[in-house]
Amino acid sequence: MEKVLEILKGIRPDIDFEKETKLIDDKILDSFDIISIVSEFNDQFNIAIDVEDLEPDNFNTVSAMWKLITDKQSNG
Repeated sequence: MEKVLEILKGIRPDIDFEKETKLIDDKILDSFDIISIVSEFNDQFNIAIDVEDLEPDNFNTVSAMWKLITDKQSNG
């Protein structure tokens, strides 16, 4: 989870990712941010986040992103 926070803070250092719970719903992250995040997650965690995974619920919180990553890792 620390690596996720490191990646997110590298992309958007102005956001307190540990406190925000509606990163997508409140339009804190935009589509470019999501593209950057997905690219970094895919590279750093050796996973493939698909178009079907680009649901707001998967990116509203750090814990939701971590769950997406761990699900992808366990499902190959």
